[in-house]
Amino acid sequence: MKQFEVPAEYRSPLITAIKQKRKQEDRLKKDFSPTLLNFGKLHVYLARHFGFCYGVENAIEIAFRTVHENPGKRIFLLSEMIHNPQVNKDLQEAGVQFLQDTYGRQLIPFDSITREDVVLIPAFGTTRDIERMLQEKGIPTDKYNTTCPFVEKVWNRGEQIAKKGYSIVIHGKPKHEETRATFSHAAANAPAVIVNDMEEAIQLAAYIKKEKPADQFYEEFKGRYSEGFNIEKDLERFGVINQTTQLATDTQAIAEYLKEVMIQQFGLNAETVQDRFADTRDTLCYATNDNQTAVKGMLDTEADLAIVVGGYNSSNTTHLVEILETKLPTYFIKDESLILDESLIRSFNIHTKTESEIAGFLGSKTPVKVLLTSGASCPDAIVEKVIERLVDIMGLDIDLQNFSEGL
Repeated sequence: MKQFEVPAEYRSPLITAIKQKRKQEDRLKKDFSPTLLNFGKLHVYLARHFGFCYGVENAIEIAFRTVHENPGKRIFLLSEMIHNPQVNKDLQEAGVQFLQDTYGRQLIPFDSITREDVVLIPAFGTTRDIERMLQEKGIPTDKYNTTCPFVEKVWNRGEQIAKKGYSIVIHGKPKHEETRATFSHAAANAPAVIVNDMEEAIQLAAYIKKEKPADQFYEEFKGRYSEGFNIEKDLERFGVINQTTQLATDTQAIAEYLKEVMIQQFGLNAETVQDRFADTRDTLCYATNDNQTAVKGMLDTEADLAIVVGGYNSSNTTHLVEILETKLPTYFIKDESLILDESLIRSFNIHTKTESEIAGFLGSKTPVKVLLTSGASCPDAIVEKVIERLVDIMGLDIDLQNFSEGL
């Protein structure tokens, strides 16, 4: 896989050494057990896969190269480059300005940008309307486009099934940048609708089965279907594509559920099901899949707590928290500064969307056993700092550089 040039301060000698060792020992990626870092009275279990993925490194490389190659020019990002506060802060400190926030609310009017400016498209991609607007202003969209190749793969798959006459159901968070972009590309080629979760997929199926009045659909799914969408006929043939950072198992479950609905509704079998339901399993992102599988692999390890590191608005990171908190106390932090001392941590609650201080998070067992992972947009250097912080608050005299050299 291509090696990207990202700022050295995002790298970690310790994490790099661990990842390289695991890769050499498990080239086929069949072992999803965590890596034990034994610090005596502190045991840290690192997930088999975590941190920057291909799409994130590609976006970061393009963004910082763009800053370097365009001195004196105004450089804008359509929205956050990725969902990591440190990376976005570093870009802003380098002079990059954000045109919109993560929900698409305008921060700087599009009318204020000109053909003399540089505009970066973030890793999530953007809508066709915004891309067209930039082109009409004479602002090139190819050179500074950091859209993840795996997001583009989903768009391409949607276009392929659209050409075969299928409508498109998108599994994604309706307000997420990637979902908005994917919906825009899908809707340009076929009737399209967004479902957020299995509950909404079940509600959508009620219209397929004619169990709910058609008119009710347009209110229930308001703002989430393409112009001219006809609920009475546009779901007679469709395929499911996804926001790449959703839980892979959720997307698969939704697709299998809707497939079964189609089989029952139209009297299909294994040979005829593709007449009405397109096979789109190849749209699942490898990094999302690997990171989630690695976290599930950690659950077999006896541990006292889990720590997940990353941006609070990061979809893929949030799903890692969801998996871990089903089994043990799980703390979601953006960086090491949220570990206040040996008994206090400030953690983000993904359900209430608030931070709160939690006392006694390490417990009283010796050794304390911690599962540790991070999202796909989190620099490895932050994970190393979290480890350093845990080592420090437990009063351990350990040099992580020497420790990594001994791996």
